[in-house]
Amino acid sequence: MPDPIFSDLYQDTEDLIWAPTEQVRRRGRERARRTQLAAGLAAAVAVAVVATGVVLARPDAAPPPVPPATVEPITPTPAPTPSSTPSAEPSVSGTSTPSRTAGEPAASIGGGPTSRAPSRTIPAAATLQLADLPAGFRMSTDTDGDWSLQTVSMLCANPAPALDVNQVAIREVAFHASGDSVVQRITRHSGTSAAEVMRRVRRLATDCEPNRPGDSVSILADSLGGDDGLLVGSESEGTPARWLVVRQGDLVTQLFVDRQTTPTEARRLARSVANRLCAGTDTC
Repeated sequence: MPDPIFSDLYQDTEDLIWAPTEQVRRRGRERARRTQLAAGLAAAVAVAVVATGVVLARPDAAPPPVPPATVEPITPTPAPTPSSTPSAEPSVSGTSTPSRTAGEPAASIGGGPTSRAPSRTIPAAATLQLADLPAGFRMSTDTDGDWSLQTVSMLCANPAPALDVNQVAIREVAFHASGDSVVQRITRHSGTSAAEVMRRVRRLATDCEPNRPGDSVSILADSLGGDDGLLVGSESEGTPARWLVVRQGDLVTQLFVDRQTTPTEARRLARSVANRLCAGTDTC
């Protein structure tokens, strides 16, 4: 008895008309060519993709869009606590002359702390100019002699505070006329030391205990200009002297002026001094 599977197969194919042998072979060859053509096209597409990637990798090609970055919050690291180092107050006899060599960029100090290092230079534009003085004066760099306010400490029996605290730069200029001289000293001080200098000027004038009768040091006028301004007067054996002291930012200027300078004249000159100092500090 024939197998049922073969019986069913025979019944399904009994009426089929089979193609000639040559036609079957031709169809086989055509199918093989189509398979080879498809494989060739696939290889060409792969090469094109690689070539496109190379073109995009060229420096002059536009870069692909960058996805937005995710910014994570940064936890600030606490700064170490600085060790406390006491600073000794410089004595009058131990004053030092700072370097005049150019250094760091100018600091922004308005009597308060700053994060930048102070400049080691003072520009010439920060000094008084001939236009600020009466006609007949000429400018000179000859500043021989000690014209600073610190010299009045010689009139005092008690120790006087030094005025060069944390001093980092100095510039001096003189103006001479017939029988008259104006000498200017500008100093730059780090941190909040410029304001401290002004406090020391007041102490020098108010705490002085004269060595001899008739000698004196006093403040003749206050709040004259800039961030702070004073007119200090002294008298030694009947000879008077005057200093105009003005602070602007981290700069302090001492101006040795005519011995008969009045507070009104000092105020007018202090405005010019303060305006010129703005060329050396970014606080005004």
